[in-house]
Amino acid sequence: MANIQEQVDHLIDTRPGKELLRPAYDDPAYPIVDGLIYRSGGTTATYLILTDSSRVIVNTGMGFEAPHHKRVFDAIRSGPTHTIITTQAHVDHVGGVDLFKEPGTTYIAQANNPACQADDKRIATLRMRTAGIWFDMLGTDAIRIAAENPGVPMTQSAPMPDLTYERRINLTVDGLRLELHAAVGETIDCTVVWLPDHEIALVSNLFGPLFPHFPNINTIRGDKYRFMEPQQATNRMVRDLRPKMLVTGRHEPIVGADLIEASLERLHGAVAYVHEQTLAGINAGTDIWTLMREITLPPELRVGQGYGKVPWAVRTIWEQYIGWFRLESTTELYPDSAPAALDELVAAAGADAALARAEAALARGDAVVAIRLGEAIARVDPHDPRLQALMAGAHRHLLDHGGDVSFWEHGWLQTELARWGGS
Repeated sequence: MANIQEQVDHLIDTRPGKELLRPAYDDPAYPIVDGLIYRSGGTTATYLILTDSSRVIVNTGMGFEAPHHKRVFDAIRSGPTHTIITTQAHVDHVGGVDLFKEPGTTYIAQANNPACQADDKRIATLRMRTAGIWFDMLGTDAIRIAAENPGVPMTQSAPMPDLTYERRINLTVDGLRLELHAAVGETIDCTVVWLPDHEIALVSNLFGPLFPHFPNINTIRGDKYRFMEPQQATNRMVRDLRPKMLVTGRHEPIVGADLIEASLERLHGAVAYVHEQTLAGINAGTDIWTLMREITLPPELRVGQGYGKVPWAVRTIWEQYIGWFRLESTTELYPDSAPAALDELVAAAGADAALARAEAALARGDAVVAIRLGEAIARVDPHDPRLQALMAGAHRHLLDHGGDVSFWEHGWLQTELARWGGS
């Protein structure tokens, strides 16, 4: 039998980024613990917990997914729905609350839930405008779910909790003991749903949708920065519970107290290492770009990078401590002049000469330099076939050299590749 660290490695290697984040819908609902907990997969999984004669719903999916979740859960037990709990305020957790809620249902969330929903609402237009980079905007699943559940509302909820709590709340729901523990992870309103009599922790996307992968402390789709110290405290809190099963927002639960402990310990160590190395680099006067290139995880702290990436974490940590001024150039104090400066250089050298330099950069494997030069040339003639071949080739190079690992990076690079006529 593999030792515990080999088991952690296997867990990482079998949960890659871009493939695993395609929604997979359970039909019928999948028994996590038969007679107690059932999963309905989707953008983020929704969970049904059975009590003596009622039910608890943990997370409710997107609004368009909720009819599916409700149908497969109703087939197990149609109600009554005593309690709804959302483990964070993201739209893929709260979207179906209104559909699941009945007279007498109590919706419970951590006290920061309304503020987190408000943050998301402020940048909702940006997220809708860019969602197609990463998500299915053709509504393939929504069309199918609507056809399978005619007449059932698919409206996206923006629900306000009936009951909030600050740090911890103990519940007994129709004979079932639950503890809700406040946590910080993807949001500052996370909840760990702990079943003490069964030693099961439902954490959903607390550590990110892929576990154990490096946390995404700033998503490139747009989000507030996520601070590491509270996330590390959350890691320790979950470890102190010593769960025998960890139920996540994607994929199968992690089973076995020792495997869960080893996974959380490795994740904690990886995050601490990147944090400490970044701070050491800041204090040594090393520039942010060098730190992004040079800070890597040692083999014993390897975790997945299918959602968050170490270089992105380095940059985020830097900016959390230092801010946007990198102390490198006067130009940082003013609106970005780099595009205008590159335009001047392209005009002076000529587009053909600049394109030749960009092609040479790509030929030696420096795709980022090639793209930077290509963007300047594109402001002169974006339809030049030679330029389009360069830009498509540069994005393909990045995809072929590690850019297809992270869900976020892969989505961006694929979109840019298609924009420049590549495939």
